[in-house]
Amino acid sequence: MAALAPFIFICLWSGAFIASRAGLPDISPLLLLTIRFVIAGLLLAIALTLWQPQRWKDLRGRCGPVLLAGVLMNGGYLSASHIAMGEITGATMALVGSLQPIMVAVASGPLLGDRFRPLQWLGFALGTAGVALVAGINALELDTGPGIVWAMVSVSCMVAGTLVFSRYARGVPAAHANAAQLLAGAVFCGVMLLLFEDAHVTWTTASVGALAYAIFGVSLGGMGLYLYMLNSGTAGKVAANFYLTPGLTAIFGFILLGETLPPTALIGLAMAMLGIWLVQGRTRRT
Repeated sequence: MAALAPFIFICLWSGAFIASRAGLPDISPLLLLTIRFVIAGLLLAIALTLWQPQRWKDLRGRCGPVLLAGVLMNGGYLSASHIAMGEITGATMALVGSLQPIMVAVASGPLLGDRFRPLQWLGFALGTAGVALVAGINALELDTGPGIVWAMVSVSCMVAGTLVFSRYARGVPAAHANAAQLLAGAVFCGVMLLLFEDAHVTWTTASVGALAYAIFGVSLGGMGLYLYMLNSGTAGKVAANFYLTPGLTAIFGFILLGETLPPTALIGLAMAMLGIWLVQGRTRRT
């Protein structure tokens, strides 16, 4: 499971962008997130209460950090990224998002005691450069408008949530933590929905399919695997998997939606894969 988790995670996470492109014209993003987190959180919480009720006790004393990490990684990260996408291109968002792994790596030194070797830092640099190639040169034409601000807020929330979970909630049952975090994210997104969005929905095959994938593929599958990996690995190494998301999304878009796949995207994906391989070397811990 430890060996397969990163590959399954990145495939599920990358597929979410394809599902969103298909379904978002029919449902407003913050409404989609709120419904997604409510359904996913309730389904998982009920299933775990019936299957492993005794393991809820393992969250005792650490509910605060678990819920805070959930608000940051589910609510803050996704709601801010959806707001940003209304102002900037997906390529620009991918480029800003590529800062996440290296931000986690830098902060994990003083906060978690992780020490990366020079070759691992080279891996982080290659991963970021690979994402820049996948995103395209136009993504470098960044402005200082609200879209960039929301994109940085999104990335910062994911970084903070990853560090909070790794520092204060490491070792709690991943599934039980995921259920609690999804419900915390639902409350947060519900508030954001009231503040920032004129909600609308048209229930079509595309919108129902996007919602179903978001619930089962991402919230229950992808996020559960992310917490599992944080429990068993180094935060910086786990975050590095996100370098593959833009490239794999481009390939999925080419296969499933007929989108253009430029050669630079494949080169960038290869660079990101090499970067992740270097990052996965042995990490010193103090």
